[in-house]
Amino acid sequence: MVVKVYGPAYASPKRVLVCLVEKDIDFETVPVNLFTGENKTPEFLKLQPFGSVPVIQDGDFTLFESRAIIRYYAEKYKSQGTDLLGKTIEEEGLVNQWLEVEAHIFEPPVFNLVQQIMFSPYFGLTGDEKVIKESEEKLAKVLDVYEDRLSKSKYLAGDFFSLADLSHLGFTDYLVGPCGKGYMIKDRKHVSAWWDDITSRPSWKKVIETYGVPF
Repeated sequence: MVVKVYGPAYASPKRVLVCLVEKDIDFETVPVNLFTGENKTPEFLKLQPFGSVPVIQDGDFTLFESRAIIRYYAEKYKSQGTDLLGKTIEEEGLVNQWLEVEAHIFEPPVFNLVQQIMFSPYFGLTGDEKVIKESEEKLAKVLDVYEDRLSKSKYLAGDFFSLADLSHLGFTDYLVGPCGKGYMIKDRKHVSAWWDDITSRPSWKKVIETYGVPF
């Protein structure tokens, strides 16, 4: 059965799509236009009562929240495609640890930078320079921790590519590209090598080529 993925490519489904490609799972995307409020319609709210994206339908099973979705597929198809969880309970613990770091420590300042630099002009607004400065300072501290970690292992959870790495792809791509903050990655030797590695994966290239957005 083909998995349905609801949501626009710019609003975090990329981590879900990359996971599905890595796990060799057939899927189709169902566009949801946030600008016209399609995510607030009664029909969509039956799938996601908070009106956010992405959402997946796997047969009769519906799941939302992108990190919950990628954990679900990594576990459900553990023996299929790329093992994204690790081979031991300790490795899986490290994957989940760094996935939590990405969600609660890394993404907030990145999201603020993307919102202020990339999306504000799209809506005819000017980014808040104070927020941009504070967010860059916070992110720099996080990336310094990443630099230390990645000086000791190839990937965040160890010497294997995992959900922890995969989950960084979408928003960091905006940071490096449209936001013009690529030096924050490139100026850190081990972070830069890690970024070059994970963005060279066929799964990411396929998702970008097929579902990239013109921002």
